[in-house]
Amino acid sequence: MPKLVLAVIDGLKPAMLERAVATGRAPVLRAIMERGAYVDDCVAAFPSVTPTCAATIATGAGPDEHHIPSMNWYWRAERRYVEYGSSFSASRRFGLTRQLTDTVYNMNGTHLSKGVRTVFEVLDDAGVRTAGTTYLMYRGRHRHEVARDTALARVAGTLFRESVLGPRELFYADIFASRRTPCRSQLGLPGVRDRHAGCVGAYLVEHDLFDFLLLSLPDNDTHSHKFGPHAQVESIASADRQLERLMHPAGGPDAFLDEHAVIVMADHSHAPVESTVRLTDVFHDFAVAGPGGVASEDAELAVCPSQRSGMVYALVEEGRAALLPRVIETARAAEGIDLVLWRTADGEAAIARGDAEVRFAPGGDLTDRRGASWSVEGDLEGVLAASVEDGVVRCVAYPDALGRAWSALHCPTAGDVLLSAAPNWEFVDWGGVSHVG
Repeated sequence: MPKLVLAVIDGLKPAMLERAVATGRAPVLRAIMERGAYVDDCVAAFPSVTPTCAATIATGAGPDEHHIPSMNWYWRAERRYVEYGSSFSASRRFGLTRQLTDTVYNMNGTHLSKGVRTVFEVLDDAGVRTAGTTYLMYRGRHRHEVARDTALARVAGTLFRESVLGPRELFYADIFASRRTPCRSQLGLPGVRDRHAGCVGAYLVEHDLFDFLLLSLPDNDTHSHKFGPHAQVESIASADRQLERLMHPAGGPDAFLDEHAVIVMADHSHAPVESTVRLTDVFHDFAVAGPGGVASEDAELAVCPSQRSGMVYALVEEGRAALLPRVIETARAAEGIDLVLWRTADGEAAIARGDAEVRFAPGGDLTDRRGASWSVEGDLEGVLAASVEDGVVRCVAYPDALGRAWSALHCPTAGDVLLSAAPNWEFVDWGGVSHVG
């Protein structure tokens, strides 16, 4: 059986991949596409942000099972926000130490459901030699202590002191390294992370240290946010160079591909942003929990902007039945919000756009393109631009809309109301940052 490399290029946009290949900027990706199959209509989890999508990739499950609801969410059990790094400014608002602890430790150790196994855990249990570079989801069966062998690692060690469980070979920024290599990530700084992954990958190939490698190439996402999704050719070319670096010790791409299986995938894509909306402005008539706002014990709502998705949590028990309809009505009328999603009292899910509304639940006379069956009432066309043909729901504008919405709404850590921004709109994060331009 060939060894397998799963390479995840964060935020990879299919049209930009095709342009990079067509213009000769991505020869390794071209070689992989020519030898294998190219699928350009994959569907990301919803909300389509990196933590949620990374958890789905690592577990094969949706948010309802893996319990990672978004980039920013409200932890009801601890009555506080969880911020995984929407921006440096957002992280600073909630406290850098807290953000780093949630991202590095709690995401895998506490937030990610114990009811699902990651790909590392499944393969570790089967005796397969696993390896991973810096990826949000790393949970495995092997214990790793904090690295101490470089100056940067010792700096990181002043904050990160606890061991973690990961794949057999784990290289996570400069924090965890299962063995000494010449590779450095500058503590995972954007622009350096892909080079670190390529360096580590080449070392692992040279020394025959894996049967399965998850190679994370995250810098495309940062580049795309900074310069726009149509500037991705440059960052895709950079990722391609790291794939070549990985393959070099085996004799180059052709020799490597003769002996290895390779899957290259995106976790989600990107869309251009022209306008923004602040959830604190949308819900200005409500008492919204901070930072810099109302204390959680005195608040009615927590609001969680996560780029083009958002969540609203009702924090009160008394008056909750009256509060949620007001929240939904407010969101439906707000500029910049495309879809409003919630769970109904009778166990259905609802999605609204303006005055149009559709309700649905699993089981029924209709099926979707993935074979799931649904009972549906309401205005499918008005909400999702969907149609029903021969008993099959077809929804080009919102692929797998019912399945993704149902999974997101049934994530136990998700908000009571979920929001999807209108095309070319984005929710400003808690640090005041957006990606307009």
